[in-house]
Amino acid sequence: MAMAQGADGVSGAPTGDVYDWYRRGVQLLASGNPAAAAQLLARAADAAPESRSVREALARAWFDSGRHDEALRHFRAVAESDPADDYAQFGWGLSASRLGDFETAVEHLALAVAMRPETKHYRTALVQARATLRARAGAYGTIGKDGGDTDDRSDDA
Repeated sequence: MAMAQGADGVSGAPTGDVYDWYRRGVQLLASGNPAAAAQLLARAADAAPESRSVREALARAWFDSGRHDEALRHFRAVAESDPADDYAQFGWGLSASRLGDFETAVEHLALAVAMRPETKHYRTALVQARATLRARAGAYGTIGKDGGDTDDRSDDA
C-alpha cells in the first residue's frame, strides 16, 4: 500500500500511514462503530485505491452504516478486480437486495453460493432474494397461458 503521512492536525487528517488507517478502521468496525470506520477507511481507499482489502473493509463499513449504495459500489469494485472473490460477490448481492434490485442480488448471491455452497448465510440470502422475485412476479406478472392481460412490470425469477 502507498504510504501517506498524516497531517499535523491542522487539516484534520489522521496520523499514520495507510496501513495504520486500515488497521484502526477495521478495529472501529469490529467494535461496532461502522460510521467512524467508514470515514477512516475512505481516506485509506483514496490513498490506496488499488487495495482490495481496504475497499472490502470500507464496503463492510458502509453496509453496516446503512449506506448500501456506497457498499455496493465498493463491493462491486472488489468483485470486478477479482471475480472469484466470493465475499465481494456476496456483499454486492446483499447490497443490491437492500437497494431493491433483486435481479442483481440473485445474480451475485448465486455466484457466491456457487463458489462457497457450504456457507449458510450466502444460501439464506439467495433464497430470500429469489423468494422476493417470485413474490413480485406473482403480484405483477402474467395472468396466465390462456390469454388475458400481461403486465410489463413482471420480474421473472
